[in-house]
Amino acid sequence: MNTNYGRYKALMQKIADVNYAAGVLAWDQETYMPPRGADKRAQQLSTLAGMAHEMATSPELGELLNQLAADNTLSEKEKRNVKQSLKDYNDRKKYSTEFVERTSRLVSEAFQAWQQAKKENRFPLFAPKLEKLVELKREECRLLGYEGGHPYDALLNQYEPGAKTKDIDVLFADVKAKLVDFVKEIAAAPQNNDSFMHLTYEKQKQWDFGIELLKQMGYDFEAGRQDISTHPFSTSFSSQDVRVTTRVSENNLNEMIWSCIHEGGHALYEQGLNIDDYGLPTGEAISLGIHESQSRLWENNVGRSLPYWRCNFPLLKKYFPVPLSAVDTEDFYKAMNVVRPSLIRTGADELTYHFHIMIRFEIEKALIEGSLQVKDLPDYWNRKYKEYLGIDVPDDTRGVLQDIHWSHGSFGYFPTYSLGSFYAAQFFAKASAQIPGLAGHVENGNLAPLLKWLRENIHQYGKFYSAEELCIKVTGEKLNFGYFMDYARNKYSRLYNLPSGRQELKKETVS
Repeated sequence: MNTNYGRYKALMQKIADVNYAAGVLAWDQETYMPPRGADKRAQQLSTLAGMAHEMATSPELGELLNQLAADNTLSEKEKRNVKQSLKDYNDRKKYSTEFVERTSRLVSEAFQAWQQAKKENRFPLFAPKLEKLVELKREECRLLGYEGGHPYDALLNQYEPGAKTKDIDVLFADVKAKLVDFVKEIAAAPQNNDSFMHLTYEKQKQWDFGIELLKQMGYDFEAGRQDISTHPFSTSFSSQDVRVTTRVSENNLNEMIWSCIHEGGHALYEQGLNIDDYGLPTGEAISLGIHESQSRLWENNVGRSLPYWRCNFPLLKKYFPVPLSAVDTEDFYKAMNVVRPSLIRTGADELTYHFHIMIRFEIEKALIEGSLQVKDLPDYWNRKYKEYLGIDVPDDTRGVLQDIHWSHGSFGYFPTYSLGSFYAAQFFAKASAQIPGLAGHVENGNLAPLLKWLRENIHQYGKFYSAEELCIKVTGEKLNFGYFMDYARNKYSRLYNLPSGRQELKKETVS
């Protein structure tokens, strides 16, 4: 290995060590930390964030990166790592250590305030911290710059490099033009029954079933674990330590199942990254849109398919023979794919889900540009839910306080959820074409061929390619919303016996 490149790799791994140490503390904060630990935990995370920032913006690293950028003896992979690291270095130099530490402490404080506000259904408990976060994010936009576009571009770029606010506007214009009318068509059809999903299902049995689903997917429990949290999430400290959390409701079977499969999809991506590239760009996920494509592919394209439940429903009935005694596989398949406007994003069906994301995107844009004030946020939120989903929001806990993201300062994150679903449909269409008998494998509980395809086509590359480059490499074209609409029409026309798809459910393939 080139001597300078070896020094660069060692420095990057030290930075990763500090960041992942902070990640362990953040994971503990959301799972096991006692309430009185909050103040010092905020201080600890702030200190580590400052240390990592100083290391990542050190003159030594900058000089080394500039030398390596001019070194033509490096391999193509090494050149890509250096180029991405140099870009990240220059971006980080725009932040002061004071700003980074202030952000970390405010985020910890805001998270605690959000938890209390959600618990007590009192938005005013969270509002002061949120106001400070919004102002801080506006300051961050000014620090980063946005080249004449919308200030929100600077935040969006942190999660989906290269994406612009105008791109997301176009994406949601497609959602409004194509998906809204299709959902209305479904709403006008006779509705499927899902009442049995809300009977009583013992917590421990749900947990045990979820563990079995994760193992079937290929999640490595020797390199991970699952815990309970207020808001399900996945986190990684290396590809050898990738953890997931779930949420279990004894009166809603959906929550645990979809949390496990969704977060398991994220975790499989992280476990598939090259451990030899720990700390380097090629050892990291490309973007949150691509990351979300992995969770959505497993959750929706696989997990909500009929072949998947032909395999797994008999097992579920062994866990819950009484509440599911009169339910068969096709009944369950219909129930898990009910399309119905709802209050909670994480429990939304895979079609109306994008209306939830559209609302949050519009809110974030308005907050950052200053056309919406934090104090007016609950009323604005409630109006948007009435406008787009036709439902009344009964309280702030099930309204503006439902998501953890803003308490983490994660503005610019939400659009990647919709991007992920659309990437997932496109990737899965290609996987289905390239893996012989994929539906049969899924029906037999053999998910290894799909995981192998994802490992070879997506996971192994890290940030070697951009999201757009990877999409073209895998599918032959850029992101195309048409794949998602084809998937949605094919699947739901049959589920709801719409004119465009009156076919036997037994003919359903993985979709």
